[in-house]
Amino acid sequence: MQLAGKRAVVTGSNSGIGLGVARELARAGAEVVINSFSDTPEDHQIAADIASETGASVTYIQADMSKPDDCRALIEKAGGCDILVNNAGIQHVARIEEFPQDKWDAIIAINLSSAFHTTAAALPGMYAKGWGRVVNIASAHGLTASPYKSAYIAAKHGVVGLSKTTALEAAGKGVTCNAVCPGYVLTPIVEKQIPDQMKTHNMDRETVIKEVMLSRQPSGEFATVEQIGGTTVFLCSDAAAQITGTTISVDGGWTAL
Repeated sequence: MQLAGKRAVVTGSNSGIGLGVARELARAGAEVVINSFSDTPEDHQIAADIASETGASVTYIQADMSKPDDCRALIEKAGGCDILVNNAGIQHVARIEEFPQDKWDAIIAINLSSAFHTTAAALPGMYAKGWGRVVNIASAHGLTASPYKSAYIAAKHGVVGLSKTTALEAAGKGVTCNAVCPGYVLTPIVEKQIPDQMKTHNMDRETVIKEVMLSRQPSGEFATVEQIGGTTVFLCSDAAAQITGTTISVDGGWTAL
């Protein structure tokens, strides 16, 4: 229970990577606040289920990460936090000249600007305690690029840069900031892409996964949400107290190519 007594806020965490991170933080003893833009009984049940599984205190707070005021209010409603995991994100794929303006604005707002607003709201409390961890879930696409994902890649590169600046400003105050850069992780969002890829390439599921989706991931395997969660827990540990302002790739060798 290495994180006992620490409060963690994880944005965009009612499914996928965020949910995996929240669960691992709870298993490590943290008090966890999970979040998304909706506010349904199912959202609150997710928190209750994690609490039941782990014995940790887990609550759900609704906040729309496309809205700066909501981002900052999330930290206030949580009562501040010792650990902030900026995970909220969306995706859209299109050529630059065809990329819808509203999609660009939404992706930049949710994937990048939200991390700025939550961090700005969380840092004063961390500084006052002399301890804090900010972990930004970026992407392999925060370090490299692919066609047709201009907004996502711009946002994730921005997250990496924001992480470095946060680390420099927080240096010497007991607060670290790092970016975790996953490759392909088998989440509900990725699962939804597989049938479309099967149709586009006229391939069966396993061939699409191996030859299309994981073609740039040398391990030939998806990362798991548990692995991303475990990496996050490590970055919050005392062993990682001098790891700050850097990126940790969990991408099966993608960015080594």
